[in-house]
Parts: sequence; C-alpha cells; structure tokens
Amino acid sequence: MILQALTDYYQTLADKGEISLPGWGMVKVSYALCIGADGTLEQVQFLKTEQKKGKKTILAPQLMTLPAPVKRASGVAANFLCDTSSYLLGVDNKGKPQRTLECFQACQKLHQELLGGLECEAAKAVLAFFQNWQIEQAQHHPALSDCWEELMAGANLVFRYNGEYVHEDSMVQSAWNDHYQSAEDGPQMVCLVTGERGTVESIHPSIKNVQGAQPSGAALVSFNAPAFCSYGKEQNYNAPTSKYAAFAYTTALNHLLSDWEHVYHIGDSTVVCWAKEGGDIYQSMFAYAMFGQEPAYTLTDMQGALKNLCHGIPVELDEKRLDPNMEFYVLGLSPNAARMSVRFFLRNSFGDFLHNIQAHQQRLEIVKPASDKFDTIPLWKLLDETVNQNSRDKKPAPNLAGEVLRAILMDTYYPATLLNGVTLRIRAERHITRSRAAIIKAYYLKHPHPDIPKEVLTVSLNQDSTNVPYNLGRLFSVLEALQFAANPGINTTIKDRYFNSASATPAMAFPVLLNLAQKHLRKLDGGLRIYYDKQLAALLAKLGDHYPTRMNLPQQGSFQLGYYHQTQARFEKKEEK
Repeated sequence: MILQALTDYYQTLADKGEISLPGWGMVKVSYALCIGADGTLEQVQFLKTEQKKGKKTILAPQLMTLPAPVKRASGVAANFLCDTSSYLLGVDNKGKPQRTLECFQACQKLHQELLGGLECEAAKAVLAFFQNWQIEQAQHHPALSDCWEELMAGANLVFRYNGEYVHEDSMVQSAWNDHYQSAEDGPQMVCLVTGERGTVESIHPSIKNVQGAQPSGAALVSFNAPAFCSYGKEQNYNAPTSKYAAFAYTTALNHLLSDWEHVYHIGDSTVVCWAKEGGDIYQSMFAYAMFGQEPAYTLTDMQGALKNLCHGIPVELDEKRLDPNMEFYVLGLSPNAARMSVRFFLRNSFGDFLHNIQAHQQRLEIVKPASDKFDTIPLWKLLDETVNQNSRDKKPAPNLAGEVLRAILMDTYYPATLLNGVTLRIRAERHITRSRAAIIKAYYLKHPHPDIPKEVLTVSLNQDSTNVPYNLGRLFSVLEALQFAANPGINTTIKDRYFNSASATPAMAFPVLLNLAQKHLRKLDGGLRIYYDKQLAALLAKLGDHYPTRMNLPQQGSFQLGYYHQTQARFEKKEEK
C-alpha cells in the first residue's frame, strides 16, 4: 500500500511537471568542473547556495536534476556526468589508491560508452577530459586548490562546457534516456505495485534525508540474507517491483523528504505527509493543525478554514481549493542500520484527520499557567513529559511517538505507555505541569474509568465535585499554600516529602499533614488565618473523618488533577488581585 500510494503520487507530480522523469533524479551538487574543447580543466565553479534550514540560513549544495545515480554498496559503480572526486578525478583521501583508480577507470568507461559517437561539442569535451586527465597532477592543479578539502570529503561534481551544463545538452540527454530504457537485463515478472508484467529492479534506489540513517541513503525494500529469501530468489526479486515502480516510489519519497518545511521529526521518526492529488497547501494546513507550525497564511484564515474542513465544507486559501474528502497519507520512517523501519503509515480523508486532531486538542484543553506560551500543547511537548530532562538522552521511547500520533490521527485509544511515562515522572519529580495534567485528563476521557469520573476531568477547578481523591488533591494544594504563607522562602515543602504518599496512601499521610497545618495556622494573623481556615473547613466537610487506605492509578490521577486545578486557581486569584 505504501509503494502504491507513493507511485501514484509520483505520477501526479510528473503530470504537473513538478518532479524528474524516469531515469533522472535530484542530486546535491557542490562544484562544476569547467572544461575546454580539448578537455582541459580551466576552473572549478562554486555551486552552493544560501538555503533556509529551520530558522537558520546556511550554505548548502544545490539541488540539480541529473541522470539518476546508481545505488552503491561496497563495489565500484560510476554515475553519469555527476559524481565524487574518486570517480571524476581519480583522487580521494581514503588510503586505497588502487580502488580509486578503478573508480576513475569505471567512470571513464561509462562515459566512453554513452558519449562515444555523439556529434556534439559538449560530449567530445567530456571524452577529451577523461582521455587527457592526469591523476597524479590533480593535487597540484591550481583550479582544485581552493576546494580540495571539500572534494576529499565527498562533494559531488558536474561538468560544464562553454557556459552550459553538459547534462542539459539535448543530445547528451537523449543518449542517457536510451541507455536507461535499454538497461533491462532483469527477469520478467508481475510487478506487485502496478500489476503489470515487466523487468524487475534487483536493487532499489536509496532513500535519503531520514534522520539517523546513513547520509548516503538507506533502503526501504531490500533482502540481504538467505533467511529473508524464498524459492531461490535473490535480493529484491523476493518482492518483485518493476523498474518504473522502483524509480517512481523512491523519487516521490525523496522529493517529500527534501522539502524541509514539510518534514517533521518526532522521537526517532521522520514524518512526511501528502495529498493524493498533490498540493503543498494540504501539507501546510496539516502542519499547523498537528504540529503547531507557524501558518503561511493569517491565523484567522487558518482557523476559519480548519473549522470548515472539520465540518466537511471545502474552502479556498490563496485561490487554492482544499477538499475535506481528499485522500491524505502520513508516513513515519525510522533508521535501522542500512535500512529503514516503517513506524506507521496512515491513510484517511483530509477532513477526518483534521477532525480527529481537533478532538484530541479538546481533550487536552486545561487551565494553563500565565508563563505557558502555547495556546495548544504540541505533540513534542507531550512526549517530552515522559522523559527525564536531566538525562543525556532526552528522546522518548522509540515506539511511543508513532503510537501517540496514530492514536491522535485515527481517534483511537492513547497508548498506556504515555500515561505510565507521565506517572513515573510525577512520582520522581513530584511536579505536575500543564502538559502532564492534560495527558491525564485526555487519557481518561478516551479511556473512561469509574474511579475517575467526568466531573473531575474538567478544564478548570470543579468546586462542586464530591470525588474523594480529587478533593484530597485540592486539600494537599491548600496545605502547601498554607505552609508557604507561614514560612515564606522555605526550601523543602510538604510536596517534596509527602506528595507521593498522600496520593497513594492518604490515610497515613493526611493526619500528619493536618496536624502540621494547625502549627502553620498559629503563625498567621488576622484575615489570612481565617482565609485558610475556611478553605480547610470546606474541604474537610466534603471528606469526612476517614481517608482511603490506598488509591489505585486512576484515583491517583484524580488526586493529581485536583492538586493541579486548585494550584492554578490560587495563582489565578493572585493575578486578578
């Protein structure tokens, strides 16, 4: 299903002229070798350009449409008209001069086969370059001195003749297209993607720009051991994919991964999304709704469009139509040695995805502190709440990001690991943030439990609730505030010593805390003492004389929400005063 969706997307982009044709691909190029008619290297042209990566502007290699590069493992395989210094110049710093010579000779042979016999000046100049180039003099060539270090690091090079790139010459392009179409030496089988019979690709092109994967690229489909093979088939003949389909799905996926504005990183997963009929406006809207990315349009326009799409009403933004019934895909990839793992692949209508995201945000809605800058809690912040921020590795559990994203987009149950991770952090740190309280609220709204009723799963404080664990949490917050009032500037509070025991075994903790509260009250004078005395009396009247011996996990969640709501209500009153 993944390969079919990507192949269809490639065809959509190809029909619009937005992606390279079969046999061609986007390659990052840093320099151009400018050669004369006799093949002499005259100068090296710098091709890097200023590009935005996130909030930074950096110098990065230029993306150019070039003959599709081959996939390399450990053998020698040359590319046509674009390669590294090992192949085009016969020099590198890998310490294997014999292998480097073999690389140059393989590249020389490929160009002689494809360009020999062409009656065009550019082709003749390239052939003359390979015929006359002196490898031993490369390090001392004046044109290479300024860029030598980058060439040794593996920068890609192209040829330029008479002010034009050689790969843009019409005769050279025809020669490459003929070569690519004729290179069908594999077995004829039925393609699993298109359903048509044709030549099967034995090694699929690499996928690049996946965070944590090899920079040279990784495989989405590959077989490299006998245990993965069957019926005597080798490599990708075990999953027969035609030459066209292999090129199409890899080109489409690389196209998506090269678009930095619409690539997202969640945990160890790299996430891309696309609409079946194309259009980056769908991706921008999804990024705004799901990841909180700054919209390219005004906030009012985006919110209005989002509301209409959730109700199944088509909208127009910047003269572009958004259809809520458009088929939409979300793909998450993670690195796995020289291959990639598919964390998740989700398909739904665009409107349903947005509706599920809005439902998730409504479940998360909870009173926020004045210091919190987020109107809605982004996904990365939810995942961060499960991790110790003082540890070296601050990444959430590998599977957690994908499970949470799937639960949000498909409107299914949240994973138990999300709640467990938050509960462990609360126990360890004895601190309840807005995001942690929101996770508890959202989890139990989606997973109803009799020990944590809806009356406590509210946005703000519910003073009418009779739920015992919830009111115990409120009482603990009042006792903490009383201690602060009696002992200004105190370093260690009852929260540091008693929070966990109060939420798990209230019958043991609260008699001690209430006894301590009487001592704190005696330190206060006048109205402040009466204020806290009234609060304690109101809560104790709801609780009675007996406290639960033990509270289970949902009851502890109710306690934590009561504590959070009461604490935020206290701060809100201060701001009003």
